[in-house]
Amino acid sequence: MNNLVIEPTKYTPNIVFLFDEKVLEISGESYPENTAEFYSPVLKWLIEFLKIKESKTITVNIIIQYFNSSSSKIFMDIFDLLNEKSREGFDIIVNWNYLEADDNMLEYGEEFQEDVDYLKFNLVPRKSI
Repeated sequence: MNNLVIEPTKYTPNIVFLFDEKVLEISGESYPENTAEFYSPVLKWLIEFLKIKESKTITVNIIIQYFNSSSSKIFMDIFDLLNEKSREGFDIIVNWNYLEADDNMLEYGEEFQEDVDYLKFNLVPRKSI
């Protein structure tokens, strides 16, 4: 599989999925006009990636400063998919990065963390993003 790279815009995050490293990173701000359309290639790529036998390990780094409610729904769809694969024995780590001073982003991370039973979901405070 090829890497997946989607360049950021004013309204959309940078998305980099490195196949060989098995790392997905979503960073920036996420409030696209059509969230489902924007994230469709990410979900499709992830589903295909998870079908590969050698893809049992994956790290997901979320480094988002702001997101809207429709992006929240997509993030939950991604976490649900990863949670199901973790239940099946995949080794999946999600790192939810947030600024130490941003209580809102910490709370969002805690809410996502509560909704997944099998994922290794880390809340990662940072001094800068």
